[in-house]
Formats: sequence, structure tokens, C-alpha cells
Amino acid sequence: MSFFTDKFSGQKFFEKIEFDHVEFYTSNAKQTAYFYKNAFGFNLFAYRGPETGNSETVSYVLKKNKVFFIFTTALKSDHFVSEWVKKHGDGVCKIAFKVDSVKNAFDGCIKRGALSESKEIFTNNDNGVYEEASIKVYGNCFHTFINRENYNGFWAPGFKEIKPVENRSDSRILLIDHIVANVEIDKMDYWKEYYEKIFGFSTFVRFDETDISTKYSSLKSVVVRSENWKVKLPINEPAEGLKKSQIEEYLEFNEGPGVQHIALLSDNIIDTIAILKENGVEFLKLPDTYYEILKNKNISIDENIDKLKELGILVDNDDEGYLLQLFTKPVQDRPTLFIEIIQRKGSRGFGQGNFQSLFESIELEQKRRGNL
Repeated sequence: MSFFTDKFSGQKFFEKIEFDHVEFYTSNAKQTAYFYKNAFGFNLFAYRGPETGNSETVSYVLKKNKVFFIFTTALKSDHFVSEWVKKHGDGVCKIAFKVDSVKNAFDGCIKRGALSESKEIFTNNDNGVYEEASIKVYGNCFHTFINRENYNGFWAPGFKEIKPVENRSDSRILLIDHIVANVEIDKMDYWKEYYEKIFGFSTFVRFDETDISTKYSSLKSVVVRSENWKVKLPINEPAEGLKKSQIEEYLEFNEGPGVQHIALLSDNIIDTIAILKENGVEFLKLPDTYYEILKNKNISIDENIDKLKELGILVDNDDEGYLLQLFTKPVQDRPTLFIEIIQRKGSRGFGQGNFQSLFESIELEQKRRGNL
């Protein structure tokens, strides 16, 4: 086993880690799953509900290559999932990580100061052993550690397979690149230090109001990452401004901190965005002047800038290469969660050069909602 080790203390953190899945709590899992299937090109993969022995909730699992989304709805109003949705609206409650040993991951995090959400779950039956345990994080969200290497059943206990009906168009989405949290003012560094202490993550980059601001509002951001780069977790907080910032709007409508957006990696963002737009997905739009400025930057890219302009795709570069990205509008009625599509051509950054333009674009949408 290869452990992440603190270079100063020599303390061993949990073993290798990567995203396993993201679980959403929703008011109607069937309809939400239908939206993501038809809008983002996922396929139905698994189901859990009364028909499989679970009388309290219904869950649909959607899959696209290495991306797994679970959409869960409670069947009664007094269930904690119903209470979660009543407060936050549809959104992400769980970010699950695949690890070598759930016991080592869970026990280590608790020993270093994490709070338990659920104790270790070991399902040992004819299908082998399935391990799962969770810890609390920001807001009403939690992280779950999962190991199914010795589990011979289908995906997870209680789920049955859904034979997929393949989408006609391949959206080219490969995996989860990063997941972004919005937290309260003066809490960003608290959670940065949490991930450093509890997970052994490193701080990759940070920004403040001098990097991302308008005359009305601004934000601060820091990115923490695992040693193997497979888990990247940016964290945002609002900064003081003349009016309500987009982060404050999120915190107001989410009624607390939570997941702001999920970035999905594509191997061909031009194809991905074209397909998603054809499927009805709405994206943020930047002014055409963005592409005039882009041409003057003389960034060496493989793509045609006029094609990028047509689709609204953004470009940023650094010493390691460049990336292309685009952000959807909120994917539910509350102006909270949205999706980012990203393609990396060497760059391991987050589109720092686009932050100002994106901030202004999001602020324009905020103004249209009457929340600026």
C-alpha cells in the first residue's frame, strides 16, 4: 500500500484516493435522472428502491465513463433526505472517494479530528465484502470512503442493474476533474487547513479580491489537492463588496455552505459543448470582446478560435500548457449548483486568466435575477 505522508511530521494519511461518485438529494430522483441522462449524455446504470427492498428512499445511478452520479429522493416527508431538500433544494450531499482501506481512511480521519457521519459499513454475504464509511464536512455535506474491490455483487448492496439505452450522441465526458465548495466568509482558510490536517492534501493555488472582483463584489478562493492529483477541491468564500456577491447569493439560496459546481473532464470540449447545447443545456455567455483579446494573446492552441467563439468556450494557459472550459447556468431552480466542462491540454490550473470574465458574466446573470 502506498500512503500519503506528511513531509514535515512523517504522519501517514490514508492510502490512494480518487473520486468514486457524487450523490445528490433531490425532490424527484426519476425526473432529475432523466434530465442528466438526456442533457449531459449519461446512461442509467443502477436503481435502488422499494422493488429492491428499500422502502425509505429511491436512488438512480447514472454513469458516463468514470463519472457516477446518484440521485436520491425520500418517499416520506419526515425522512432526513426530505428535510435536507426542503432546506437546500436539489443539490450535492455526498462526495465519495475510492480508497484501498475504508477502515484506515475512516479511523485516520477521525483520529485527526474529523466528525463521523456514519460508522463503517461492512456487507459480508455471498457477494463478498463492501466497505463504506462517512465523515462530516462543510454545511450538511459529507465525504464517504468506499472499497468494493472484494465485492462481487453489482456495484453496491441494494442496487440492481439497469440495462442502459445508449445515447445517440457521445458527450465525450470522461471523469470528475474537480468539485468546488462555497463556504461562509472567513471560513475558507478553516476548510483549507481541515483538508491539510485531515486528508494530508496540499494547497495548490489561492486567489483573493485583488484577483477576482468587480466594482460591486469579489471573492476569495483556494485549491487543495491530493498528492496523486486525482482529487482537487477548490474552496470559495465571499469578500467584502458594495453589493451581494455571487458567493453570498449561493449561501443565501442554499441556506448555508455546500457544493457550488462539479467540473467534468472532456477529451473533446468542442464536441461536448456542441452536443450539450443541442440537448438544451444553457451556458454562461461572455461578450465577443473576450475573443478579440484572446486572439491578441497569441496563445498557441490546436483549436480554431472562431469555432471556440461560436460555442462560447474559454481558453487559459500557463507554463505547462492550456485548458478550455465553459460553465452552465444553474441546473435547478435555485441559483446554486452548476456544471463546468473542462478539457486539459497540459495545464493543471483552473482557468485563472478567465476568472475575471467569468465573474462578470455570473454577476450579470445574478443581476437579471434581481439578486445583485
